[in-house]
Amino acid sequence: MKTFYIDKTFKCHVNEYTTEDGTTYSDLISYGKRVADYNHNENEIRVFGWFSITTAKHINTFLEHYGFNKMTKKEILEKTLTTH
Repeated sequence: MKTFYIDKTFKCHVNEYTTEDGTTYSDLISYGKRVADYNHNENEIRVFGWFSITTAKHINTFLEHYGFNKMTKKEILEKTLTTH
């Protein structure tokens, strides 16, 4: 597993790993909680909910890191509803 920080304050980090079936994922951890993930093989982001303004900033940094557009609170909530 590879871990790296995407926030200058070190309040969030990304764990990147490959499963036994060869799928590579990156999990966004914000304040110790998994809030989003990225499936590299499917080029798909999943967001696990709205938590706070700061965590939304972390999610948006994560999105941009992987080439996706930033999302508003409404879009994060809509994305959450469609992925569960």
